Amino acid sequence: MERRGFMVGAAALFLGGCSKVADTPAAQSLFRASERWNRAAHRFLGGGGLVKEYDRSEISPFFRGNGSQTVDTPAYAASRAAGFADWRLTVTGLVANPLSLSLDNLKRLPQRSQITRHDCVEGWSAIGEWTGPQLSTILDGAQLLPDAQFIVFRCADTLNGSRYYESIDLDDAYHPQTIVAHALNGEPLPERNGAPLRLRVERQLGYKHAKYLTGIEAVASLEGIEGGNGGYWEDRGYHWYAGI
Repeated sequence: MERRGFMVGAAALFLGGCSKVADTPAAQSLFRASERWNRAAHRFLGGGGLVKEYDRSEISPFFRGNGSQTVDTPAYAASRAAGFADWRLTVTGLVANPLSLSLDNLKRLPQRSQITRHDCVEGWSAIGEWTGPQLSTILDGAQLLPDAQFIVFRCADTLNGSRYYESIDLDDAYHPQTIVAHALNGEPLPERNGAPLRLRVERQLGYKHAKYLTGIEAVASLEGIEGGNGGYWEDRGYHWYAGI
């Protein structure tokens, strides 16, 4: 626990202090090599297995929000007031069967509940029970085409004027603990935690767990999508694979 906290804190300090250096071609090459090593090491050490799941007695009394804690638009306020009955999660891109799923549609799919620990890059953690369909179930329903290599998540919230987005590869997308959560601790997902839908990709740090989900897009490459690095924070220097 102490070692992991030190590593997370050191990573945050490093990322916060080298934004100018990161703009140089040599640094970009180094970061890409580090990214590949980081991803390979976590996959090797983790063996593709499940992350630890906890007992209900270990659930944190309060699960804080982080980053965006609401979506400051009239459309979101109206949807929230209606119990998100009109919310849609689209599945597009390299799929044979594009989907537009309501919250009710998602709740009718087979559900998975898991009590896991959320680790934030800022150094805090919390344990909560998440419930929702496995992402793999949704992707199977959409029928990925052979060229699909990555899954991009579109979100309703913005930070500093830019729309939040994230991405993972198919290995994490089809991991059994990767779910689209609509509930936390047996209750509808709180607004501060991404209501009505958020990603849970349990083998990675918190900034990968995109909130306020509106879309899932299957793509062959991350190039040309927003800043081209696979996520809002990755476009600002963070690692794309944020394994824990």
